[in-house]
Amino acid sequence: MLLEELAYDLPESLISAYPAEDRVSARLLVLERRSGAVTHSRFACLGDFLSPGDLLVLNNSRVIPARIEGRKESGGRATVLLVEPFDVARGLWLALVDAAKKPRTGGRILFAQGVSATVLGDLGAGRYGVRFEPAARFREVLDALGTPPLPHYIERVRGVEKSDRDRYQTVYASMPGSVAAPTAGLHFTEALLEELAARGVDSVHVTLHVGLGTFRPVRERVVEHHRMDGEWYTLTEAAAARIRRARTEGRRVVAVGSTTTRTLESIVRRKGRMAADSGITRLFITDGYRFQGIDALVTNFHLPRSTPLAMVAALAGTELVRRAYTEAIEQGYRFYSYGDAMLIL
Repeated sequence: MLLEELAYDLPESLISAYPAEDRVSARLLVLERRSGAVTHSRFACLGDFLSPGDLLVLNNSRVIPARIEGRKESGGRATVLLVEPFDVARGLWLALVDAAKKPRTGGRILFAQGVSATVLGDLGAGRYGVRFEPAARFREVLDALGTPPLPHYIERVRGVEKSDRDRYQTVYASMPGSVAAPTAGLHFTEALLEELAARGVDSVHVTLHVGLGTFRPVRERVVEHHRMDGEWYTLTEAAAARIRRARTEGRRVVAVGSTTTRTLESIVRRKGRMAADSGITRLFITDGYRFQGIDALVTNFHLPRSTPLAMVAALAGTELVRRAYTEAIEQGYRFYSYGDAMLIL
């Protein structure tokens, strides 16, 4: 696949800076792969397009308030963005550090409430190894010190707002570790999940902690040459057994989001079947991939030249996705993390 096959033009007015007032009021474009039919609806009506016995698989990773403002000992401002925990008990993290001057190894960044971070080493590309001290206190005050790391394309005069702490989080998030939300799940409410369960549509959880690589654009001319960043995932035996049972009984497994999809597909490729597993995935799903873990997908509208868009194109076909995106733009759908949703059947 060539990179230009994942390109499209989007009016800036359709990039959503805020979520829908009510999660389920987001619009829903339903794309049927076999017929190519497109239906326009609302997320509140998701159950109208699912069947009793369908199994939703949701990523329950919780976004941590990973962006922290501080100052270097010299007085200059420094913004630290937590990227990946190395040893949380000892306060060791991989982080991006944004400052007017490059931080030096051994230098300290000072935060509120008596917390500091020592720069342990430069890992390249703006990444550093840092140690927060005191480690236990940092874990306690992280919620107070940090803010949700909203994507760069969400542009606002006031930046991150108090409401983002709730809205940039799924209602079922329970496992802290992501630096970006699994955004397809932002449209669900507890009431909708209960309604779907009453219709016979059950749900089960996986965990994949979303890293900054989710925002990294594909720059290779040949898409398959792009290298994915690793992201940690886990699937319990109880959840794996329920997914296996659904597949055995011919019921659809409906993945909610690209992160869930990559988790399930990674496990099947690694284990040969759906089974309990934990590890790091770098799976990059592109044109020609044979899906073995999912039957349908709930997703958002993705950035051009992005890895999630490549995965959607692999599932539904490049031309069909291009046509659906064109129609969504013509119909004024909201795009990206806080935007509207798409169901691919």
